Amino acid sequence: MSYYGSSSSGGRGGRRVEYGRSYVVRPKGRHLATIVWLHGLGDNGASWSQLLDALPLPNIKWICPTAATRPVAAFGGFPCTAWFDVDDTSVDGRDDIEGLDASAAHIANLLSSEPSDVKLGIGGFSMGAAAALHSAACYAHGKFSSGTPYPITLSAVVSLSGWLPCSRTLRGKMEGSHMAARRAASLPILLSHGRADEVVPYRNGERLGHYTIPEEMDDVCRWLSSRLSVDRSR
Repeated sequence: MSYYGSSSSGGRGGRRVEYGRSYVVRPKGRHLATIVWLHGLGDNGASWSQLLDALPLPNIKWICPTAATRPVAAFGGFPCTAWFDVDDTSVDGRDDIEGLDASAAHIANLLSSEPSDVKLGIGGFSMGAAAALHSAACYAHGKFSSGTPYPITLSAVVSLSGWLPCSRTLRGKMEGSHMAARRAASLPILLSHGRADEVVPYRNGERLGHYTIPEEMDDVCRWLSSRLSVDRSR
């Protein structure tokens, strides 16, 4: 396992965001796919890289970035690692469009140097899952919320215990664009959510407790193996 140093990405309006260390889990077999995996609120890329390194998916390269440290409204403005600002995960919560776009651009940048014959995906847990779903929406629309073209072709998206940002307006945007609707319908997305989740309520995930369990990760492995046509080592 290796890591990249901190990097920055520009959000809408030229805002610079400093991201933390990215941890990389190299494929143990032939490199067929690369997935950027996003941690939850207050976490970092190191913890997930250790778990992903143990999965029986030898053809996948995992990139586990660390979010920028920023004030978070849900914590009364206390700073912690977060992909965007959040105060409420419900449909009525405020959407930090600039923060979401900045993180989506950072993720796209991490994937931009991968070989052209490698399939690309994004996954995450909790807030990381929400950021992954926002990237999926950007891919479907072909652009970020700011209007800048989205440069990556996605083959798979995984959301564990997450929620869908911008859900109030997303359906209308999808229905208003044949291209977006077609791309969204063709993009494989795995949604997994615990019914007993007390942090991100199950009803918000539709639009387990708040943690992963081995059975859930087994489901992720089977799904990725099927959707990305990669091997499982056991």
